Amino acid sequence: MPKSDGSLSAVVVSGGKQYRVAPGDQILVDRLAGEPGSSIKLDRVLLMRDGSDIKVGNPGIDGIDIEVKILAHRRGPRIETLRYKSKKRVRVHRGGRADLTAIEILAVGGLKEATGSEPKTEDKPKTKAAKASAETTSSSEKDETVTGKAEAPAKRAPRKPKTDKETK
Repeated sequence: MPKSDGSLSAVVVSGGKQYRVAPGDQILVDRLAGEPGSSIKLDRVLLMRDGSDIKVGNPGIDGIDIEVKILAHRRGPRIETLRYKSKKRVRVHRGGRADLTAIEILAVGGLKEATGSEPKTEDKPKTKAAKASAETTSSSEKDETVTGKAEAPAKRAPRKPKTDKETK
């Protein structure tokens, strides 16, 4: 599942179903033609998000495709259906397993990571003095939290040693 922050993601259609994907994701889709290890492109992209830039297709975005690598072909879990009508001798039992393909998303629209205009919000002290002051404030906060706790309940009295009669 793609991250909800300003990273690169897209909504793509495969096998009549829609998937929200990002580079590096691994998903299961309906069986695709291709050998495991091969690379293919999915061209039905409905929405693409690159940082704060969002492109919505009508119905799809032209010129943008998703590059995927086929990892393996698998079968899904067994699904059974049973229809039964009492006193009518009607019993219909059907079942089957879906043919699936495990794929890994390599690139979305030719991009492997977000390039949109998203501000970076990393707060790191730049000087040694700033680092030292940050450490002292964090240690003083820890001291306050330790002293602010309620005292632990009183301990019980030690147990009496057992006599010879009790152990036998």
